[in-house]
Amino acid sequence: MGDLSDRLEAVRERLATAAERAGRDPASVRLIAVSKTVPADRVREAIRAGVDTLGENYVQEARAKMADLADLTVAWHFIGRLQTNKAKDVIEGFSLIHSVDRLKLARELDRRAGLHGRTLPILIQVNLSGEETKGGAAESEALDLIRTAAGLEHIEVRGLMTMPPFFDDPDRARPFFRSLARLAEAARQRLGLALPELSMGMSGDFEAAIEEGATLVRVGTAIFGRRS
Repeated sequence: MGDLSDRLEAVRERLATAAERAGRDPASVRLIAVSKTVPADRVREAIRAGVDTLGENYVQEARAKMADLADLTVAWHFIGRLQTNKAKDVIEGFSLIHSVDRLKLARELDRRAGLHGRTLPILIQVNLSGEETKGGAAESEALDLIRTAAGLEHIEVRGLMTMPPFFDDPDRARPFFRSLARLAEAARQRLGLALPELSMGMSGDFEAAIEEGATLVRVGTAIFGRRS
């Protein structure tokens, strides 16, 4: 377990240092270990090393791991692009959906959550880069989506998520993180919502994201190593 434990400890140290540099309590930032394509036995090792929240991108893969790891206590977040016809598959087992980017999906999640008698916490994903390969509502449409989704009965809009373009220099991602934080503040002011969560930052840039206000960072490679 040494290698994975060492990686996890290094990430936690980087997280704490970035938070302290920004004058924040490190406990205000939650580490999401992104386990997509990572085998269940390796994920089990991570949980035993102290990981308490996992992020998965694919519904079927996540479901298989949930079954394999049912004997362990861990929270599961869905962070990948979600087709509306898969909404029924994320209602149970996931404590937060990061990637709601359109009203049709929000309404289907609301309907399905209602059938299960629960309120489902979600984040609204915003595409700030304009990249067609990334999901997310356009920034110009985000406030309307937040407003309408927040009015649905069985989902709770907890905040926003974004994925900036890939840069070798994490400081180049900073304007995207800053824009998401500004958008969240605008939504709070105009819509009267709490929106406590900002999901932004991955292995290469999570420190910059924390300095710009991230409360959830999605880290895979820095914990599990490079995927094949």
